Amino acid sequence: MKLMRDVYIAGVGETKFGKHQIDYDVLGRMAAFEAMKNSNINRPDIVQSAYVGNGMNGIVTGQTVFKDLGMCGRLPIINVESACSAGGMAVYSAIKDVATGMTDISIGVGAENHSLHMQAGTAFSPSMSDIETVHGAVMTGKYAMRANRYMYETGATVEDLAMITVKNRRHATNNPNAWFKGAITIEEVVNSRMVAYPLTLQQCCGIADGAGAVVVCSKEMIQKLGVHKPIRVAGAVVQSGPYHNRPRDITADDITEACAEQLYEESGIGPEEVNIVELHDAFTIAELLYYECMGLCKKGEGLKYLRDGNSTHGGKCVVSPRGGMLSYGHPIGASGAAQIAACVKQMRSECHGFQVDPVPRIAMTHVTGGGLSGTEHAACTMHMLISDW
Repeated sequence: MKLMRDVYIAGVGETKFGKHQIDYDVLGRMAAFEAMKNSNINRPDIVQSAYVGNGMNGIVTGQTVFKDLGMCGRLPIINVESACSAGGMAVYSAIKDVATGMTDISIGVGAENHSLHMQAGTAFSPSMSDIETVHGAVMTGKYAMRANRYMYETGATVEDLAMITVKNRRHATNNPNAWFKGAITIEEVVNSRMVAYPLTLQQCCGIADGAGAVVVCSKEMIQKLGVHKPIRVAGAVVQSGPYHNRPRDITADDITEACAEQLYEESGIGPEEVNIVELHDAFTIAELLYYECMGLCKKGEGLKYLRDGNSTHGGKCVVSPRGGMLSYGHPIGASGAAQIAACVKQMRSECHGFQVDPVPRIAMTHVTGGGLSGTEHAACTMHMLISDW
């Protein structure tokens, strides 16, 4: 989406991730209230549109989130479902409203509770009637195949994959919102329970509950609210996965590559300029592949990029500084919005104990959603953020 006017993030909110006994709507309200408070909003009725991303919690989720904030009947509340990409797509939709002049202030929320709605041990699948799903191609199995192929082509080992969990767990150590934190060894990761070879339990994100929210505004509204550290949205892109019924390179990711290319072009920012990235590290292999797909390094050089320490503090680009999905957990529809919230806090130097140094000026977020036979993913949402002050 080519932005027709400047759009700024005024404030963000997020909850702790993990297993919650409060439902998605309460989590969503908590994140939305924090985001509005963070934006100096003292009257919720000035918000002009709202989008709520959710994957698994039923219908009219947005209205359920906002009714107890007194906002129903005052603005359009639109529900967004795009599997794991839902929260990011909700924020994208709010940005689009402001960018096109439809509103001056909008909010995007992602909220999800699996603990109260999903039977333990149930695997997420792509489209329920999809031919690959019918034959057992759940997400863990798909990423296990990608890992095996990548290891075959590059010489990567299970220990290399485990380094990503170790890195992201270290990043999350002092993050109060992360579910899993603290030191973990490569041996502990490798020797944890096997899920789908070579992916062990500690190489797979935990299915969490949680919420994130982002308030976006026009430049004029930012000034009216008196927001001192607005973050400008330099680019926002949504793509649907291209379909082709032929063999494909499963160590690549055509939708992420296309999304990233469009984001770089529209924002005028190249991958070498990005300071931090929150990406879709639902499995260790995913982060490794996305280094290459996003152009953080060349094709085939993701393993070297990791081994050389380029994706952690002191490297070229700190990847998953909040701890990523591997440490936060992954509440499906909430993750994309929470990624943006975490990046904004880093850019405002609000991450005591896990702050990236120097303070990042440019951040990028990436979240994919769902799967269909003949595609890598059904959807992908990416954002480019920049601090202008």
